[in-house]
Amino acid sequence: MFVYLDNSATTRQYDEVTDMMADIMRNSFGNPSSLHRMGLDAEKLLRAARKQLAGALGAGENEIFFTSGGTESDNTALLGAAEARGRKKKKIITTAVEHPAVLMTLERLEAGGFEIVKTGVNPDGSLKTEELEQQIDENTVLISVMQVNNESGTIMPVETIGRLKEEFNKKHGTNILFHTDAVQSFGKMKVLKPGVDMASFSAHKIHGPKGVGALYLKKGIHIPAFITGGGQESGFRSGTENLPCIAGFGLAAEKAYKALEKRMEKMGEVRDYLLAGLKAEISDIRLNGVEKTGTGGEENLACPSVLNVSFAGTRGEVLLHTLEQSEIYVSTGSACASNHKGMSHVLRAMGLKDKDIEGAVRFSFNEFNTIEEMDFVIEKTKQAVSKFRRLGSFR
Repeated sequence: MFVYLDNSATTRQYDEVTDMMADIMRNSFGNPSSLHRMGLDAEKLLRAARKQLAGALGAGENEIFFTSGGTESDNTALLGAAEARGRKKKKIITTAVEHPAVLMTLERLEAGGFEIVKTGVNPDGSLKTEELEQQIDENTVLISVMQVNNESGTIMPVETIGRLKEEFNKKHGTNILFHTDAVQSFGKMKVLKPGVDMASFSAHKIHGPKGVGALYLKKGIHIPAFITGGGQESGFRSGTENLPCIAGFGLAAEKAYKALEKRMEKMGEVRDYLLAGLKAEISDIRLNGVEKTGTGGEENLACPSVLNVSFAGTRGEVLLHTLEQSEIYVSTGSACASNHKGMSHVLRAMGLKDKDIEGAVRFSFNEFNTIEEMDFVIEKTKQAVSKFRRLGSFR
């Protein structure tokens, strides 16, 4: 049996997406900026994809800008906001558990003179919202908080933060911006909560292609372009558009938001079944995150797409490769951070000890995973953990 449970790293493209992209590469390969018929046909496909993405988000088409992925979208939002608003005010508030695309960009801004404040999290990964609220002041230019954590699956209080920001702006006459990294939440819940000014997305997390993403920029918000040149994307993001991938992204987004609630309920059932089975069959395990799922995107609950568990007496990396031998594919954390040495900064911020971090495994789900697959995963995980504990592999 083949079981893919690394969907937070990437997903398998929908067959319809792959077929559409192949057709465009063969037959509609014109440059959308060209004035001839092939260029105009390509432009129509570009507009159609923007409409699909805007429809999935409930946004205006003029608020969507295509990028090369979530990382570029994060960089554009953070660096752009800092340049536009940071001439006098220099404070940016974030969390200790953000994706490296956010944290490393903020390190760059800190080196340039910005004050970066990282709000802490509770042991279940939920945000210490009062701590964040206390940090908002008249020197703040930007708040950046992800909507779903990519390692713990915890849903962050984006709507609450948006409300706090709006209330502070109204009371003090400030113009603080709020950005959310919605890479892990898009396709699983409503993203554009009140108060969100900018949001980042990635296609390959929702059964779309790699190498394409988008940035939502609320109408009336102006930040400078990150990539300049030919003036594509209304002058905001230059470079010839990656039309096959953009069209694939549009189709994937449209499909992701059809029957969303039903899909999330099914995903939640699969996640909860796996967690219950692991608890019943394997002793000394720890859930790294919130147990209860929020299939409607409820704050401070768990997104159904992620389950992070530490197995005492094992090493997550060894367990990963053992499960791989049975065609079960999991991860030990963020794929984007796998090239960096050191333990997970997310689990560290949640207060886990070294042994718990080393024994952590992330299972991440898609809409096609089944209960039958989870029975197989439970069986093989139990065998692997029992073997390692007998051998005393954890030293």
